[in-house]
Formats: sequence, C-alpha cells, structure tokens
Amino acid sequence: MAQKDSDLKKIKELIKIMNENDLLEVEIQHGDDKVSLKRFEPQRAEGPSVTPLQVINPNVPVQPAASDNSKSSSASDEVKKTAAEQEDLVEIKSPLVGTFYTQPSPDSDSYVEVGTHVDIQRVVCIVEAMKVMNEIQAEISGTIVAVLAENGQAVEYGQPLFRVKPD
Repeated sequence: MAQKDSDLKKIKELIKIMNENDLLEVEIQHGDDKVSLKRFEPQRAEGPSVTPLQVINPNVPVQPAASDNSKSSSASDEVKKTAAEQEDLVEIKSPLVGTFYTQPSPDSDSYVEVGTHVDIQRVVCIVEAMKVMNEIQAEISGTIVAVLAENGQAVEYGQPLFRVKPD
C-alpha cells in the first residue's frame, strides 16, 4: 500500500511539473517501469487569432458601384465582355499536390508568361512533389492569358494554374 501511495505522489508531482512548465506530454522510463502522461492544451485567449479570409471567385465578375447611369451601363457592358471572354478560356490545372515553379531553375527564364503561345507538348511549369520535379504540359494549343499561381507556391490537386485562350 505504501508503494502505491509513493507512486501516486510521484505521478502528482509529474503533473505539477507539466503544468508549471506548460508541457503537453511527459514520458519517463526507469528500469522496467514506464510512465507516460499526456494532456490536452486548453484554448487560450492570448493564442493565435484566426482571421477569416474573403474568397473571391475569379469566374464571377464584380460589378462596380456607379452613381451615373451611363457609366453603369458601360461598366456592365465591360463586365459582360470580360465574362464572355472568360467563358472561352481553358484552365490548365495541377495534376498533383506539390510546389509550383514557373522556371526550371532559379536563374532560368520562366517556361511561359502571359501572351506566350503554347502547343499541346509545351512544358508550362514544374510541380515538385516529394523531391520529384514533374513537368506539366499545356495539353492545349493556345495563348496564355493568366498565370494563377505564384512561383514557389503550394498547389492542390485540380487547382487552376493557367488560363489559356484556345486557338
């Protein structure tokens, strides 16, 4: 019975040390005896704050506020033109999760830029996954009208990387 009380005191002492030092996990092994303690971190008011991001869909045109009707009609005509032009565009999407690179090496030129004409076999970028450099081909013939990812940015499977106006 004295042994159990002694063990319980040691465990309570370990818990006190964990709390004083803000530890989430402690594991101690002494001979054949092993003690492992874990605690969940409580939510803290001074912890990092999460700020919600506003998601803007590039496929949905934003209509500017206009006070004059003539300006409003010309602005809406421009938005309609832009929306119609975007309907004809084809997106080149990432075939895998990885890091997007616009050039084969830091001191090289970019594979493509806005205005570059591409054909089906043309390499447009690299997506690095698990230290493997995967060359991404255009798979469409046309002109690059938008680069949607930044060099060195992490990209997801199916994420649009380029917009192309087909020939």
